[in-house]
Amino acid sequence: QVEVVESGGGSVQAYGSLRLSCATTGYTYSYMSMGWFRQAPGKEREGVAALYTSGSKALYADYADSVKGRFTISQDNAKNTLYLQMNALKPEDTAMYYCAAGGRSLTLKVSDYNYWGQGTQVTVSS
Repeated sequence: QVEVVESGGGSVQAYGSLRLSCATTGYTYSYMSMGWFRQAPGKEREGVAALYTSGSKALYADYADSVKGRFTISQDNAKNTLYLQMNALKPEDTAMYYCAAGGRSLTLKVSDYNYWGQGTQVTVSS
């Protein structure tokens, strides 16, 4: 059984930084994608960043236009953990952030992922 658990959310002022972590159990990273998504109140869940990995090595990454140059997705395969480093945060980044696993290609589409965590809240104040 695959388990996905996010952590690292919190409250920060604009232009601040946070690093989200996503720990997985029962999941094989090999030639699959993992991703970060977010959902603000009243809005649909949207893809933020995705990472396609061979298992031992991250191969490709993709980012939503709104976060390019500010967010970085990475993995520590030995720890079965995915990260999202978020810099220069803006109030519009405020949302519940979700980690997802099981994408068969490099994709930011919600429907392409099979396993989801419960989310971690990120709040950015101006």
